[in-house]
Amino acid sequence: MNTSRSKGSSWRGAANAGRTWRGAALAALLTAGALTAAAPQAQGENARTETPVASTHPADGVVESVVRVKVPLPQSFGARPAACDWLSYLRYRAADGPSASADADRILVAQPGILEGAGAFDSVARDTVAQAAAQGRHIEFWALDRRSNCLEDPTGIASGDQHTAVDYYYRGKAVGGRTFAGFVGNDQLGWMAKLGIQQTVRDEYDLLTAELPDPTLRKNKVLCGGHSLGGVITGYFAAADFDGNPATTADAGQNQCAGYFALDTTISTDLADLSGSIPDDTNLPDIGLGYGVVQAGLDSGVLPRSLSAPVLLNPETMTLLAIAGLGAVQNPGGESDLLSTLPSNVNIETTNRFLFSKDAATFLTGSPSVKDFRLTNDAVLGALMDDNSVPLAFLQSSVGFFDGGPIIDKNFPATNGSSDNSLLFGVEYKAIPAQPHGPLYTWRNYDRVGAADDPGYRSADGTPFTNASKEVTDIHELARSMGEQPLDFTEQYFPTKLVTDLELATSPQVKQLLVHPGGLTANPTLTVLAGDGLLAGRVPAGLNPVIAPGYQHLDVLTAAPVQNDGRPEVVSSSLAAFAASPK
Repeated sequence: MNTSRSKGSSWRGAANAGRTWRGAALAALLTAGALTAAAPQAQGENARTETPVASTHPADGVVESVVRVKVPLPQSFGARPAACDWLSYLRYRAADGPSASADADRILVAQPGILEGAGAFDSVARDTVAQAAAQGRHIEFWALDRRSNCLEDPTGIASGDQHTAVDYYYRGKAVGGRTFAGFVGNDQLGWMAKLGIQQTVRDEYDLLTAELPDPTLRKNKVLCGGHSLGGVITGYFAAADFDGNPATTADAGQNQCAGYFALDTTISTDLADLSGSIPDDTNLPDIGLGYGVVQAGLDSGVLPRSLSAPVLLNPETMTLLAIAGLGAVQNPGGESDLLSTLPSNVNIETTNRFLFSKDAATFLTGSPSVKDFRLTNDAVLGALMDDNSVPLAFLQSSVGFFDGGPIIDKNFPATNGSSDNSLLFGVEYKAIPAQPHGPLYTWRNYDRVGAADDPGYRSADGTPFTNASKEVTDIHELARSMGEQPLDFTEQYFPTKLVTDLELATSPQVKQLLVHPGGLTANPTLTVLAGDGLLAGRVPAGLNPVIAPGYQHLDVLTAAPVQNDGRPEVVSSSLAAFAASPK
């Protein structure tokens, strides 16, 4: 494997040109239960649970379960919710395959990106397992949840009803006798001040050794990888030493894996490879500060322990993505009342204006409002996630296009045709419904774009907004991934320390974690890139990447099993083939 990289400027410098807005993500929901002292070391039968996951997904011969393993944090982390002493993942396997993971042919273990929970891997995990099974191989796919996702409260979403979820999270109504505890302040996140890259890779190691105790089995069967930031985390994992003695290498990260896979990322230890994939204008501290100063700020609470932004993507608004997904699962073609029934406050109002304004004047005046348009539940989800609608590249997928009425250009926050902010806003022209108080706007799914009845909507300059080759994700699969998973599609509490550690990679405190740098090249690597994604054209050809044409950053996880050209989905096909190859 060739590991040469284009370093250039840092990821922050590469994204500075023309930057006007910075998105941020990461909402936070606190599970029930008071903060507790560190739990004792896990032992006995209660140290692991596995629960089947029910889904409306069409039968594909794949079974899914949520696995939780008790792996307590060190006492030095201090008080935290009891749930945070457990690690969780979604386990996908063939229904006719072995029930024990150790008996699988291969096990793919995936680290999520900066905005993601385990649920984001649902489509690619299912399809990879199904494609391998069709070839006579029984593999598993483990979608990891970061430890900080223990803070999420899925009660409202788990009700299966969109209106119940809105009432639970925004109106204080109980579900099953439980009331939402509210969004959590920085003062309650002291334990996350220490949740950086060292603990993140340790969590993966501890989970692997707990679930697969045989080191030879891990070395021969486990494929380690991830999406977006997950590639950098995998790089640190590959170079890590876990027993404190560099002379003994059985515990080295590279020896827990038979190979690596990178999904719209690279297996690296350099954030420069991910320019544009980390949302900007968060409360991320100025990394002109040294490691010690940053850590002191996190420990004291002067610096925020989780990333957030005042509006757009924060604890309150990020919850809406799962709720929107739930509505599209329940009643995809029904007229949505979600956006009109939400509580009115500065955060939600500003977020709606940012996402649904056709130009700056509309954003400033708030007229017409998104509440003035009639949209189906599918159209609401599409507006929130599609690359022709949402103006944030790291949130974009290609799920189809608006339908049902006239469409116009969305020239806010960037003007269509401008490439100055492509890293931030994406390269596709943005569109928005044109008639308030008019027709019911529907959603044309990915596989109906370019059909005989497609109006072929165009921009004011004559450019088609999209075509069949640019649409790859089924909006209903996306809805299921967002609304049905027990581990969320989004990551609502992202540890600030994880990013600051990676930005301070040259500091002695972080650099010392790269004990076995040769681990980055010690195993075969599969790199798959989104053809229209954040890294398009910026990854060295020496990595021999597989290119997924027309894909956006999230499409490498969400694309449908059968594409518009009739071919099997390229990411899962590549992963299944990689899992079948000898080391």
